[in-house]
Amino acid sequence: MQVNKKFLASLAFVPMIASAQTFDFDMTENQPLYSDEIGYGYDILPAPAKKSNEPFYFSVKVPDGNYKVKVELGAKKKAGNTTVRAEGRRLMVENVITKKGEFADCEFVVNKRSPMINEKERVRLKQREKGYLSWDDKLTLEFNGDAPSVKSIHIERDDSCPTIYLCGNSTVVDQNNEPWASWGQMITRWFNADVSVSNHAESGLTAGSFLAQKRLEKIMTTLKAGDYVICEFGHNDEKEKGPGTGAWYHYTRNLKIFIDNVRSKGATIVFCTPTQRRRFSNDKKTIIDTHGDFPAAMRTVAERENVPLIDLNDMTRDFFEALGYEDSKRALVHYPANTFPGQNEALADNTHFNPYGAYEVAKMVVMGIKELKLPLADDIRADFTDFDPKHPDNWKTFKWVPAKNADIMKPDGN
Repeated sequence: MQVNKKFLASLAFVPMIASAQTFDFDMTENQPLYSDEIGYGYDILPAPAKKSNEPFYFSVKVPDGNYKVKVELGAKKKAGNTTVRAEGRRLMVENVITKKGEFADCEFVVNKRSPMINEKERVRLKQREKGYLSWDDKLTLEFNGDAPSVKSIHIERDDSCPTIYLCGNSTVVDQNNEPWASWGQMITRWFNADVSVSNHAESGLTAGSFLAQKRLEKIMTTLKAGDYVICEFGHNDEKEKGPGTGAWYHYTRNLKIFIDNVRSKGATIVFCTPTQRRRFSNDKKTIIDTHGDFPAAMRTVAERENVPLIDLNDMTRDFFEALGYEDSKRALVHYPANTFPGQNEALADNTHFNPYGAYEVAKMVVMGIKELKLPLADDIRADFTDFDPKHPDNWKTFKWVPAKNADIMKPDGN
């Protein structure tokens, strides 16, 4: 099925694209602006002009599921430098350089979901989530970079591939807006087109509120043998007050609920201890742990229940200390006033990562998967190189072209 202006003249074609499982778009032809009636088109930003280097979004209305996406990047008449992100700024392809007349094929899997659990129940989204691209009825691709160039897009339903489900808080969630970012939306970069990532995390959540909002219940509707569920909780759990709260009862009990549910489907559960906050000792050399007993409690449950564990608590400590007191700010949302529209005051957040920090933490998770020798490691992309948080990538050479959507409001949680 070739989508172009000739087909747009046919009214009979419109309902077919809304129900199809395979879509092909020739991006050298004129494409419409998105509408529910058409079911595809340029979205969020205006359609790009010919030879424009402006970023653009393209959306297709599809049912929930995993979709294999193949994009042919490049153009006949200009050089390109293209980054592809999906849904809520999930990094899929970064900084692909094409010469004039040169093309590059890239392939990845995008998970599309809605809040619906069944005909009567739905995930209890927070108000701030209701406008998220990750929860709407469209599969949205963002083409960004110094000179985004796209020749064609192929989208095909593929629910056979293993899915990695992510559970957690603001350090994991697909942060919808710049300058915030989390490892969950960067880890997609490092898996090949045989694996999907479905991120159900949300800012401010504890293990208990994740369960109460029916997020695990939503995961259970599609979880299958061969899938993975990766959980990182602790930042917000440690702030719960009242009877039964704390690391050694409420928290560990909730972790056991995750274990039992995931294993009932024949899937594999993996724990990640909570990432460190940037809190240095008086000598400005050593990170002070702010999580109390929560990392130890998770390690204890993991050992008792034979759950693979990635120790982000230790790895992010090494990361911050390796960067040092000043440069560690470069991994978090620390920006002077007027860096972003409407930002009249400086941002100085020692919990929430920016794109560079999230990218580095995602590498820690991937490295943990390799070190655990999980079968999932076979699907790590060939260009991933072993990562040591004591020797992080240079923040000065990290390249990230920001999305147009920015919001200086701090995410829930701390």
